[in-house]
Amino acid sequence: MKTAIVISMLVALVSCHNGGNTLQIAGQGSFSVGGTVLTDSAGRQYHGDHAYVFYQKPVDARRYPLVFAHGVGQFSKTWETTPDGREGFQNIFLRKGFSTYLADQPRRGNAGRSTDTATIAPRFDEEEWFNRFRIGIWPDYFKGVQFKQDEETLNQFFRQMTPNIGSKNLDVYADAYAALFDKIGKAIFMVHSQGGAVAWQTVPKTRNIKAIIALEPGGNVPFPEGMLPEEGKIETHSKQNTEGVEVPADIFKEFTRIPIIIYYGDNLPETDEYPELYEWTRRLYLMRMWAKIVNEMGGDVTVIHLPEIGLHGNTHFIMSDLNNMEVAAHISKWLHEKGLD
Repeated sequence: MKTAIVISMLVALVSCHNGGNTLQIAGQGSFSVGGTVLTDSAGRQYHGDHAYVFYQKPVDARRYPLVFAHGVGQFSKTWETTPDGREGFQNIFLRKGFSTYLADQPRRGNAGRSTDTATIAPRFDEEEWFNRFRIGIWPDYFKGVQFKQDEETLNQFFRQMTPNIGSKNLDVYADAYAALFDKIGKAIFMVHSQGGAVAWQTVPKTRNIKAIIALEPGGNVPFPEGMLPEEGKIETHSKQNTEGVEVPADIFKEFTRIPIIIYYGDNLPETDEYPELYEWTRRLYLMRMWAKIVNEMGGDVTVIHLPEIGLHGNTHFIMSDLNNMEVAAHISKWLHEKGLD
């Protein structure tokens, strides 16, 4: 009985086995963060527009946690088990000793309590996403693509698509992420796709972002006033913002204070025959322009095109591709070089 009482007073230790390795979790839980409270004329309240966060802390965790931000049409599932059933970045980086915080941004997934009125209707758009996420040209897969080519994997992939409940609002998302960083302290921000646009909005709102790891970011890239290239003036796919924005010098300077690494995958065409594919080529070029400006002003931005370092066949979902362990190893090496592990 005494042993049971002592154990109940300690942090729970959870062990799970995978491939002969034991993953030990010292603590886990979930919470909501950020958001707003509406009050009607009768004084009744409505809490909404918060983020939902699930976290895990491994035994002997490293000093800086990882905060994960998903992209458009996604929720925290992006970082969990891959569509073909392997471990995603959540467990891969837990095994490397990092605490992980997986967030569903406001109006998405487990954070669906929106302050917006919304109508959700089926959109028969999966063939478009197959192309846009560079798995192939529907219904054919790219040769050598790092995506398991079977019916169940594709079924799982499409079923992780999640609707937005209410309008897209980068400021609402960024406010919630800033509140998360302010709650947990200094941490590393790992973002995907539209999550990149959210990260650029979040950086000026908190001093607790130690570094950014951006996987194929798109939208709202911050350039100094008067330095926005023509490629940055193009509307994003959602047509709700542009690829780049101009920001005041004091805001831009925030991006020179932290190390940033940016990754893009394979099958980036040189022509716009398929515009939904070429947008990623254009974004790679834009991020290289941005990196040059940031670095010239004293920053530390690295842009990686994976085929150029020998990693081929990656889709838009680098973190769940078949070679995600190799990508994670490259990220880990960069974190070590920057003194962040």
